[in-house]
Amino acid sequence: MKFASYWHETAPRFEDGSQSSPTGRYDVAVIGAGFTGLGAARKLAADGFRVVVLEAEHVGFGASGRNGGHLNNGIAHGFASAVSSFGINKAVAMYRAFDDSIETIRRIIAEEQIDCDFRRSGKLKLASKASHYESLARNCEQLARQVDPEATMLSKAELSGEIGSSQFHGAMLQPKSAMMHMGKFVTGLGTATASKGAEILENAPVTSYCRTSDGFTLETPKGQVDAKKVFLATGAYTPSFFKYIRRRIIPVGSFLVATRPLTDQEASSVMPGNRTCVTSLNVGNYFRLAPDNRLIFGGRARFSATSDQTSDARSGEILKASLAQIFPRLNEIEIDYCWGGLVDMTKDRYPRAGEQDGMHFALGYSGHGAQIATHMGEIMADVMTGKANRNPWQGLPWPAVPGHFGKPWFLPLVGAYFKMKDKVS
Repeated sequence: MKFASYWHETAPRFEDGSQSSPTGRYDVAVIGAGFTGLGAARKLAADGFRVVVLEAEHVGFGASGRNGGHLNNGIAHGFASAVSSFGINKAVAMYRAFDDSIETIRRIIAEEQIDCDFRRSGKLKLASKASHYESLARNCEQLARQVDPEATMLSKAELSGEIGSSQFHGAMLQPKSAMMHMGKFVTGLGTATASKGAEILENAPVTSYCRTSDGFTLETPKGQVDAKKVFLATGAYTPSFFKYIRRRIIPVGSFLVATRPLTDQEASSVMPGNRTCVTSLNVGNYFRLAPDNRLIFGGRARFSATSDQTSDARSGEILKASLAQIFPRLNEIEIDYCWGGLVDMTKDRYPRAGEQDGMHFALGYSGHGAQIATHMGEIMADVMTGKANRNPWQGLPWPAVPGHFGKPWFLPLVGAYFKMKDKVS
């Protein structure tokens, strides 16, 4: 078993830029070479702006290469909750941003001819309890009526043709959702960004920054970067000196395992519908088949802000037990990959994007970034260059998390609370 991301291990690495040094002055310095940063840089470079991307590790190192491979449409919350909080118009705009984001990914894949196994698979939100089915049905009815007419419910009997498990009481199906190979996509996106003229510097963490009379100066091990504007696309990996962001982002570990490749018979027995799946528990699981028939199975196995081999191994054992509970026939299945990474959560689990102290940002995707991050990169590229502002999160209040100064000491308490909710709900 490798303690490494399946997406990193089974995709070509980005080859251009690791030896580069900054030269001259840039229109925009993008910090972070994941989906958000590359989405912005690609569009900025294509529009004729001089762009440099500063990446502390390698292209796709962070959440863009450490997720479950799902591109699920729709917001993470119940739609009724969003309507109650923000009104129908804002809630619809938020919901449709996720729909649009999948179309953005599909468009870029076609434009750049990126081979990354993209497929409109549909998503199943699986009811882990009978009471959850009723809640999902109410949410589905409102979705179908107001924003997503394709959303539909599947009964427990109908679910038997979708997933080979008796653990669930039905599901909500959202057909617009998709999947792809995340490592291949981020490498292809990086290559496309460089081909349009953006400079991508790997192993170039920003160690400090300061405002100047006409922009920003950033310090990196590869040299000083001067830029008119800065776009922060670092998510849970945001450096500590960006204090405004760090007080509002809670880094939470998310962990995954990937089995050995399943035989065609095994794959069809456990995942006959071949969709992305997520359970309805607060501390639940998500899973899908990879292009090579591995079952990729993840979840918030432990409430921790640490992801290293020791932490990932402990989480992997928890995930293996959950996998066996959902799919007893895979009880003894070999695990080939085990990995973790940090998710950038906000207190209310809605993303944030905008400008603070002259610096632009898009982050806080709260476990739903794979689908919307590239799209938000393009949106914020337009914002920075004075084009139409299509930011669906514009104007959302974003107070600091009380008592949070960068290290989320309270995560074990949060985990205990949500586990208790799962027991009584």
